[in-house]
Amino acid sequence: MFHALVLDQRDGAIEAKVRELDVDDLPPGDTLIDVDYSSINYKDGLAVTGKGQIIRGSFPFVPGIDLAGTIRSSDDPELPPGRKVLVTGWRIGEMHWGGYSQKARVRSEWIVPLPDGLTTREAMILGTAGLTSMFAVMALESHGAQPGEGEVVVTGATGGVGSIAVALLAKRGFRVVASTGSREAEDFLRFLGAGRIIDRSELPAAAAKPLGSARWMGAIDTAGGATLAGILAQLSPHMSVAACGNASGSDLSTTVYPFILRGVNLLGIDSNMAPMAQRRVAWQRLATDLSKETLQRIEAGVAGLSELPSKCEEITEGRVDGRIVVDVNRI
Repeated sequence: MFHALVLDQRDGAIEAKVRELDVDDLPPGDTLIDVDYSSINYKDGLAVTGKGQIIRGSFPFVPGIDLAGTIRSSDDPELPPGRKVLVTGWRIGEMHWGGYSQKARVRSEWIVPLPDGLTTREAMILGTAGLTSMFAVMALESHGAQPGEGEVVVTGATGGVGSIAVALLAKRGFRVVASTGSREAEDFLRFLGAGRIIDRSELPAAAAKPLGSARWMGAIDTAGGATLAGILAQLSPHMSVAACGNASGSDLSTTVYPFILRGVNLLGIDSNMAPMAQRRVAWQRLATDLSKETLQRIEAGVAGLSELPSKCEEITEGRVDGRIVVDVNRI
């Protein structure tokens, strides 16, 4: 027997409760994992609070799009019992039971062996947010972004993806501008490596014109909507924005002018279904590019299973700077 946070749907509303389950309750899969930690992403917040249509599986359902732990048993000879591993994406926590559980059964092809230098807790400080951030940095680099050529702006800079992106870019030597609505976060962002901090209202204002002054050598955007449109209007010629979120809206109202007059690139970032080879490269870089001190500063606290509903409310309301780790063995 083990404990998990289980979602039920009653009269159209989501109810989240910690329940005791049996291994036989777990969905099909060839690998059983003793879970150490998970994390809270914005998507998890929407799922647990019922504020978004995240759950695609049937109820009752165990959410949590990230997990890290130890192999208990597996049909894959490359995943022996005792190996430390992590799983992010592949629609766990959406269609397949996820990480808010002391045990999880998944498919072996979803599993990444824990990179040397990372603990399972540190891996979940990063989680999907860290993987997404690294994919965004890699996408900018593959399209010509180099340190020293100008400023790279990161939106939603105090959130999970944004804060890790600031730290990763600064580590690589980029001049980072952090865009945020949090006036209290300056010390946090300066510690991560932000050279300048701007109010998030500056970027949507630039969308009023098809083209503005070329201002950004690159961008990582978690906001979408008018913020992304404003970034496109101010990108320097042949530079790129990596888009990986829609916290400010899913619509994009822009023109073709940034693309045909400046040759800018809009790069979509998807960490959910990304190929395994790309994931392994990204996780190896995450294990080496961020210091232990940086990871500790990004961690915004640790929650037990019973604390998840309230913490998920905080995430959806934008009241968390950094990343909350979930200790699934703390009820």
